[in-house]
Amino acid sequence: MPDQTRNVSPSFPYDTVRFEDGTKAAIPQGWALLPPGDATLTRRVKAAGPSWTVQEKKGRKTFSHGVWAPAANIEAQREKTEAERETPEYARKRATDLARKEKKHEEYVEDFCGAVLSYLNFNERFATIAKTLAEAVTVHATPVGSGTVARTERIPIEERAEAAVIAWMRHQTTAYDDMRIARVKGKRREVRRELAKRSKALLQSYRDGVAVAGCPLQKALEQRG
Repeated sequence: MPDQTRNVSPSFPYDTVRFEDGTKAAIPQGWALLPPGDATLTRRVKAAGPSWTVQEKKGRKTFSHGVWAPAANIEAQREKTEAERETPEYARKRATDLARKEKKHEEYVEDFCGAVLSYLNFNERFATIAKTLAEAVTVHATPVGSGTVARTERIPIEERAEAAVIAWMRHQTTAYDDMRIARVKGKRREVRRELAKRSKALLQSYRDGVAVAGCPLQKALEQRG
């Protein structure tokens, strides 16, 4: 099996893994673990020969625990990669890539903020509140690597904007964060649905141009400012 490239799960003790069929195996002699975090190096180590990619699924998410591979392959590819990264050509390419990503991110932030404003669609009486809220939601939801709904590409940006607004309001205008919710299947989802209903009703009042006395949204925005 050391000559096969496979996906495995972590196991105990540390020097063992679990295959897809549930069986366990010891790490082959002469292999080492390449930690996750360097996509280029990981890709090259995998291409250099057999390897075991360690992944653990928790709920809907899959977490990487690195790649087991012959230590000689890891060291050779690490030396090659580090040498390339020390060249002027790599520095220039890196700077260009970073500038491109930054520009793309800035464009997305602008588009997302616009989508939030469109979703809010407040009466012109509350244009300032709409702008402040859109900026607050955007700042919270768009950082790269934040893991928020705004960073997913699985749904249209309009749906991301709506979900991000409701999530922001759940944490900023309700007592959700301090609630003691019973550990019953579906209970947390039920609470979130009810809070979302209240948040949408509050937003609708602003669309209708109706002032809300003691509005939790305005209080949250004032504290932010």
